[in-house]
Amino acid sequence: MNLHQFRFVREAVRQNFNLTEAAKSLFTSQPGVSKAIIELEEELGIDIFTRHGKRIRGLTEPGRQVLKSVELILQEVEGLKRIGKEFAAQDSGSFTIATTHTQARYSLPAVVQAFAQKFPKVRLSLLQGNPRQVADMVINGQADLAIATEAIAEMDGLVSLPCFQWEHMVVVPPEHPLLKSSALTLEEIAAFPLITYDAAFAGRNKIDQAFTRRGLKPDVLLEAIDADVIKTYVELGMGVGIIAGLAFDPARDLNLRAMPVGHLFGTNVSRVALKQGAYLRSYVFTFIEILSPSLSRKLVEQVLAGERDSYEL
Repeated sequence: MNLHQFRFVREAVRQNFNLTEAAKSLFTSQPGVSKAIIELEEELGIDIFTRHGKRIRGLTEPGRQVLKSVELILQEVEGLKRIGKEFAAQDSGSFTIATTHTQARYSLPAVVQAFAQKFPKVRLSLLQGNPRQVADMVINGQADLAIATEAIAEMDGLVSLPCFQWEHMVVVPPEHPLLKSSALTLEEIAAFPLITYDAAFAGRNKIDQAFTRRGLKPDVLLEAIDADVIKTYVELGMGVGIIAGLAFDPARDLNLRAMPVGHLFGTNVSRVALKQGAYLRSYVFTFIEILSPSLSRKLVEQVLAGERDSYEL
């Protein structure tokens, strides 16, 4: 058996069992891929794939176990390659971060700037999506790490660590009636149309749960993935906005006023997620330390190696 066979098996699964597409992706021929997979099956003495005629349709039960081993082997091989590259060039390479719009727009600019000044030869890429999407990007090898809220802590195949805490804010135009309240209540907020995040973003589930517990059904007029969009429609007087606190900047948001509502919706935690067992280049550890100084390289390595179960802020 050889690495080419392992790559063919993995790519066949990734391409939804289409060997033609797998071959294209790996810049080889379809007959070559098919022959290599059959030879591996013969060597192992099992069928990795179920078939209908000459077409593969899915994985057999032993095939699922083979795929797990193949993924681990190829992950280790890719790790070895990265080790070589790191020792050849300690301060250069590429680094991809998968994150949500809120994190990319409000949490990361200062961190990215500090990192770029420290490692000017590293090519940095930002990929955006909802928490599930950014987690999948790390699992599939498209990104080195993901930064999002608590949702990414629930993903199999990832380890995640808390970076920082934040709370929601209610944003309204100047002179809005809610500004007269000394301590906002859910009932007061629910009396107005709401503009807030899409269900997959920025702790929206905590907002919904808080209203549900009080038996309230607020009128959610508009949902968005972008706090800037929410603030724009609040400025137009269309409703009361609920955004992540880190998305409000008094110096920029001159036409809005903000009120913290952590006492109503609780505290949220932004987390950094990494692929379980991944090998990280030195500058990735440095980026994590800039993002959250409490996350030292030693701590991150312990968690990745399974030597430490958890870490809380």
